[in-house]
Amino acid sequence: MPDGSDYSFARAWHDVATIAPERIAIACGDRHLSYGAFDERAEHLARFLRDAGVRANDKVAIQCVNGPEYLEAFYASLKLGAVPVNVNYRYVGHELAYLLENSDAVALVFHDEFAPTVERALQSLAPPQRPAVLVQVPHAGDRELRAGALDYETAIASGARGAPVDREPSGDDLVFLYTGGTTGYPKAVMWRSDDLYVSLWQMARPGSLPPDPAATARAGKQSATALPACPLMHGTGLFIALSTLAGGGKVVVLDDARLEPERVWQAVEREEVRVLTIVGDAFARPLLAALDDEPDRFDLRSLGAITSSGVTWSPDTKRRLLEHLPRVTLIDSLGASEGLMTRTETRGGDDIKPARFRLSDRIVVVTDDGDVVQPGDGQVGMLGVGGAIPLGYYKDEAKTATTFRTVAGRRYSIPGDYATVETDGSITLLGRGSACINTGGEKVYPEEVELVLRAHPDVFDCVVVGVPDERWGEMVVALVEPTSGRAPDGSALHAHCRAELAGYKRPKEFVLLPSLQRSPAGKADYKLLRDVAAKRMMALEEERS
Repeated sequence: MPDGSDYSFARAWHDVATIAPERIAIACGDRHLSYGAFDERAEHLARFLRDAGVRANDKVAIQCVNGPEYLEAFYASLKLGAVPVNVNYRYVGHELAYLLENSDAVALVFHDEFAPTVERALQSLAPPQRPAVLVQVPHAGDRELRAGALDYETAIASGARGAPVDREPSGDDLVFLYTGGTTGYPKAVMWRSDDLYVSLWQMARPGSLPPDPAATARAGKQSATALPACPLMHGTGLFIALSTLAGGGKVVVLDDARLEPERVWQAVEREEVRVLTIVGDAFARPLLAALDDEPDRFDLRSLGAITSSGVTWSPDTKRRLLEHLPRVTLIDSLGASEGLMTRTETRGGDDIKPARFRLSDRIVVVTDDGDVVQPGDGQVGMLGVGGAIPLGYYKDEAKTATTFRTVAGRRYSIPGDYATVETDGSITLLGRGSACINTGGEKVYPEEVELVLRAHPDVFDCVVVGVPDERWGEMVVALVEPTSGRAPDGSALHAHCRAELAGYKRPKEFVLLPSLQRSPAGKADYKLLRDVAAKRMMALEEERS
C-alpha cells in the first residue's frame, strides 16, 4: 500500500455519482448512462449477485464485448468485494473452461453470442468448478436464454427489490487480469484496487498520489472524454476506462468485437472525444487508412491525444497521423498487465523516432543474474518496475517468484521485456524474451526487425518469428500483410532490410499473408504464425529439392 493510501475504484465512482449524478459516465451509440444510473444499475446487479450466493472474494467472470454492461458487472463485483475476472471472448470451449476452473469463478456474465461457447465449457466442468450463477446479456439480437442463465435486465430488476449492499469498498479489493502472454496457459495477475489506482495515476504523474475523487467532483473537475478502441477484456482498454471513470470523465465504447475505423472516427466526432486509446500499428494503420481515404470527412477538433500501449507503434505511422492531426499528442505507454511503467510523447514538429523511455526511481533494467544495468555498460537485461505493482499471479507461486522479484532490497515486477540502457539513461527496448530468436548464437529481438519492415510502403503489418533450422538453430522469417493494392517483392524487402539491419537480423524469407489474424487487442498469435512460417519453409525446401 503506497504511503498508506486506500484508493478504491468503487468508492471513487460512487462519490462522483453522489455529487454529480447527472454527469455522463458511459456512452455507447445512442445509449448514454449517467453516473447516477451507472451506480444504481451496478448496485442492483450487486444485490442480485449477493442474493444468488456471491460473496466477498468470490470471482465473477465477465465475457462481454465493450459496452456499459461490462463496466456495470465490473462495478457490481467491486461493490460486493468480489473479484472481477476478464474473459477473452475469442476463447473456444476448452479455453473458457480452463479459465473458469483456474479462477474459481462462481458467476459468469456473458453476451448472448458467446452462449454456445459457454455451453461447451460448462459441459466439461463439474461442480464446484462450474459457475453457479449465469447472467446472459442481450447483444446480438433475440437469442433464447441458455439453460440455467438469467436475463441481464431481469437480474437488475430483481436486484432493485433487494436490500442495499452494506459494505464499504476497500483498496484491498482485488481485480484479476488474465494475461496469456505469448506462451503457456493464461495467468491471472492479481491487482489490489489501491495499487492499480495509484499506478494508473503515476504513469503520467510520477511520485504523486491521486487527488480525492469526491473533492475533485465537488470542484466540478472531471477527466477528459476517452474512447478505448481496444477491448475492455484486455488491460490497455480496461485501464483507460477505469482511470477515466475515477476522474469523473466519460468513457465512450463501441460494441464491436473488431476494430471498425469509420465507427471510431464517427464516435470521436459525435462524443467530442479528447483521448483515443489504441494498440500500436495494428490499430493505428487501419484508422490512418480511413483518414487517407476521406481526409475531410470527420471533425476531429476535440481530439487532443492518441495513446498506445502493448505493441510497436512505428515512426512512419506516427508521422502520417500527425499530417492529418497536427495538434494531437501521440503517447507511447510502457508497461504490461504485470506493471505500469511510464510514457513518452510525440508532437507535430518533433523528430519522430521509435519510442524512447528513461530510467527513473521506479524503473530499472536487471540482468539474468540479478544485477542492475548501468547506463552505457552495454549489458542486456529485463525491464522492472517498482512501487505500486500487483501481488503476483493467482495460484502460481513459481511464476510469481520469477516475475515479482526483490532487487537491491526493493520488490519489482519484471514481466520479461528485454532492453539496454544508453549512456544518457534512455532505454532501448528489444522485445519480449519469449519471442526472442536465437540464430547462429546471436539473439534477434523481433520488434527491432518489425519496426524496420513497417517503414516500407508496401508493408501494412508484419510479425517476425524464428523457425527451426538445421544450420542456424532458428531462421528469421517475416510474415507480411501487404498494404492494400500492393504486392511486395521479396528482393525489395531484402534490400530494405539490408540497409537497416545487421546480416543475422535480416529475415531469410518473407511470407505474404492476407491477414496476420491479430486478436482484437492487437496481439499476434506467435504460435500460429510460427506454424504457418514453418510449413511455408518446408514447402519451399521441397520445391527446391
